[in-house]
Amino acid sequence: MTGGVDPLVWYAAFGSNMSSARLACYLAGGVPHGASRVYEGCRDPTPPREHRSITIAGRLRFAGESSVWGGGMAFYTPGDEGVVHVRAYLLSLEQLADLVAQETRHPVGKTLVLAEHGPTRHGLSRIYDVVLDLGELDGHRLLTLSSSLDHPVNPPSEAYLRTMMDGLAEGFALNVEEQIAYLAGLTGMSPTWTLDELSRLR
Repeated sequence: MTGGVDPLVWYAAFGSNMSSARLACYLAGGVPHGASRVYEGCRDPTPPREHRSITIAGRLRFAGESSVWGGGMAFYTPGDEGVVHVRAYLLSLEQLADLVAQETRHPVGKTLVLAEHGPTRHGLSRIYDVVLDLGELDGHRLLTLSSSLDHPVNPPSEAYLRTMMDGLAEGFALNVEEQIAYLAGLTGMSPTWTLDELSRLR
């Protein structure tokens, strides 16, 4: 943030934050359904100014160990191959800074200084340690969180998957079979989460 101006940016969510109810816990505080953590909320709890459902090129993998959900977390890797479903939320940069702080288990209130171009390594965490620049959407920067480290592949928990499925159902014109097929094809799902196991969640 410079000159007292708090610009708007798109936050691109590809994991549990595709669910608007889950994202609301980052913005206004609370406990996401199925999670084990109380979120502080942003200094500005205003809901997103807009939201869009888009796809971006690249791949998702489940890896690491979530202290909130148990099991692996979704990580995005840019690339020319693959399609990733994303819900883009128009937030202020201050809100994104507070979201990053909560994601990395720091108190809200820090300033996030974005690199002019390319990734921003904020140094707050070894999990989601980088803000990726995905270009622009309607004149605002499109940003997402990911990791520069290669965390071990680990399947996600049922609660995490249910929350992702809520986001896919809310934001995209996908029927249940298409949602399940999308999730089943992500790295880290097999052999734990088969099509039959995913069908059980709906």
